[in-house]
Parts: sequence; structure tokens; C-alpha cells
Amino acid sequence: MTDAPAPKPGILDIAPYVGGKSRIEGVATPMKLSSNENALGAGEKARAAYEASVANIHMYPDGRATKLRDAVADHHGLEPDRLIFGNGSDEVFALLNQTYLTPGDNIVTGQYGFLAYRISAKANQAEVKLAPEPGFKAEVDALLAQVDERTKIVYISSPSNPTGSYNTAEETRRLHAALPPHVLLVIDEAYAEFVAEPDWETSFPLARDSDNIVVTRTFSKIHGLGGLRIGFGYAPLKVAEAVDRIRLPFNVSVPGLEAAVAALGDEAHQKASRDLVEAWRPRLTQAIKGFGFDVFPSAGNFVLVRFPDEARNAGAANDYLNSKGIIVRPVGGYGLPDCLRITVGTEDQNRAVIDALSEFAAR
Repeated sequence: MTDAPAPKPGILDIAPYVGGKSRIEGVATPMKLSSNENALGAGEKARAAYEASVANIHMYPDGRATKLRDAVADHHGLEPDRLIFGNGSDEVFALLNQTYLTPGDNIVTGQYGFLAYRISAKANQAEVKLAPEPGFKAEVDALLAQVDERTKIVYISSPSNPTGSYNTAEETRRLHAALPPHVLLVIDEAYAEFVAEPDWETSFPLARDSDNIVVTRTFSKIHGLGGLRIGFGYAPLKVAEAVDRIRLPFNVSVPGLEAAVAALGDEAHQKASRDLVEAWRPRLTQAIKGFGFDVFPSAGNFVLVRFPDEARNAGAANDYLNSKGIIVRPVGGYGLPDCLRITVGTEDQNRAVIDALSEFAAR
């Protein structure tokens, strides 16, 4: 038997992405707070549109996503031709990396930046340069210090997963102004709808008049459509046209397109989802801090908790929460082995987390 074909150099060195787990042995219906999903699920309008789409699932979707393209453009005040749609915003990152990176190029992102940026960059045989985040947020000067003549893309998340930090509008403008024109700045706004801080603002207006900014959004969070995988990027027209040359022709499904259009128009569900997070994010933070654990400020629909105690460490806390039927997210893969990320859930779920961590702290 001959050896199987070898993959490209570096592929087997990539650590695969590991999502939040969804099962606990022996627990029929665990509380899954590990993936920053919308605790309220999808809205009624999106579910109804999904069910109605069943009549058309024998047909290929509109490759241009025209109906959703027009809805997104109208909702956000964007030019439709500048939109890139993907199988989640993850695919938009992968398409950008595939379009612009060649072997020996590099991307720059923060030390705790979302792992999806790195995986597809490495798949294109590019280097990943990580800027230190001593304050657990992307720092403009640290990012700029990593940029060189082979840098093609700089990625920032605002708000950031898993730390919950964000960059102010002034910081984002300063970063963009200092980048060379050949560097694409990609601003991941997956959690934008949950931000309440007054010094944050969407980068859509900044991108409108720029030749090197892409802003991405997802339908997985505020809209509750994580299982349908819908995301988009707002890009310079030349970038959107370049990406469109390699995008698979039917990368967004019929049910996904229909549900996303309906979700975008369901302002009541978006408000309820946002209100839940705004009510419980500070309550979780205050309660968990009261047990003696550190909680990072968060602008997303989750909190990041640090367990600095050697005996009451993150691993032990995770095991204890699992024993109570609660699944949260260890983030050792991000270089934060002493932390757990906890999605803001329903009232019952949040109270269960508080009770369980109270018991764990008292052990």
C-alpha cells in the first residue's frame, strides 16, 4: 500500500478548532452556556420563515443572496454590491485569507483574538503574528508594532471573544489611519448588538469611505441563527468582487436565507435578546465577583471569569458546573487556562450558574 497524498506544508501543524461542548454524560438536558448562543433561541418570525422554506429546499439557493443582500443593505444603510455573504462570518474570514494571503505573508491579530482568523491564515501558509494584550484587549500600538511589509490583514474583534473587551471608535480610527494602504483591516462585530458602552460605535461609516476596511457581522448571536450559519462582510467594492471570484456559488442555504431576512425584521426579538443580556450581564458579574473570582468587563453576551485560586481553579470549577448540569467554555486554547467563559442565559440558567458557583466557592 502506498502512502496517502501529503497535505500542504503546515496543515497538520494547525490545531483544529474545538467548539463548546454540548453534552454531559448522564445529563439528558444540560444547560448549554458554552457557545454564546442566543438564550432565547430564534425568533418566531425566523422559525416561521424556516418552516415555510421547506417547500423550496429541492432548489439551489440564489447564489447572490439577493433578497438578504437587499434586506441587510436597507437595515444598515449599506451599498448592496459591497456585501459578502458566507456560511457564518467564519467563512468570510476564510475567503478573505484565501483571496489575499500567499505563502510567507502574515496576518496580525491580538493575543486573545478569535481562533478562526488564525486557522485559515495558516491553511494558506501564512504566518500569524500575535500582538500582546496585557489589558486583555487589542491595543493599537501593539498591533501596529507587529505590522511589516508582508502583513496583508489585521484582524480585530470589537467586542472581542473570549475576553469581552472592545475598541473605542477613536482607537479603531487611529489603528486604521496608521496602517499602510496595502493592509486590509478586518473588524469583526459579531457581538455589536449587545454593546451598551457610549464610546463604541459600528465601523460601517468608517468603512464606507475606505479602500481597506472590511466589517463583518453574524446572524448567530442576536438573531439566534447559529445553526443556519449566516454571516456577512461589508467591504470595498474591489474586495467584494475579488472574493466573489472564489466564493462557492451556493454557500448560503435556502432556509438560512429566508430565516435571516425574517430575523432582520424582527425587532421585538432583537430587543428581548438585548434586554436579557443587559439585565443579567451585570448581575452575573456582581454575583460572581462576590464569590471571590475575577470577572472581566464584557460588552458581549457572555462573561469571562478567572479562577486564580490554586485549589478552586478553572478546571475544578468547570467540573463542578458540569456536575450540576451546566456546560460553560474552558478557554485554555486561547492562552487563558485559568478562565471560563459563560454565556448569559435565561433567568433560570443564570440563577443556576450563580447558585453553583456559590457552592463551589464555599467548598
